[in-house]
Amino acid sequence: MAFVIEKVSKFTAHLTTRRAYVYTCPPNGTARITHLQVANVDGTADADVSISVYDSSASDTFYLAKTVTVPADASLKALGDCVGVWLEAGDKINAVASADSDLDLVGSVIEYSLP
Repeated sequence: MAFVIEKVSKFTAHLTTRRAYVYTCPPNGTARITHLQVANVDGTADADVSISVYDSSASDTFYLAKTVTVPADASLKALGDCVGVWLEAGDKINAVASADSDLDLVGSVIEYSLP
């Protein structure tokens, strides 16, 4: 059987110093994260970001970016172009910043299911 595209969408978050799930793969499906970008909206201060994938089947966390500095008024493409991350049901994308409300995250996702 072939997978069917269920939804193409985005997810967004204003990052804080408290680690948060910014996306969770829905049950009974898979998802491909096609783009992750972090923008520093603070005009004067740099801020660090860490982005990880929680693999629910392995009960383990793997980092896409670990304490990467995003300069003031700049952005970081953590994932994009021809790169993607496949998630299984229950897998999650986590993100945390070194300063509250200095970093915004935008991600793109394609969700799939079996017919």
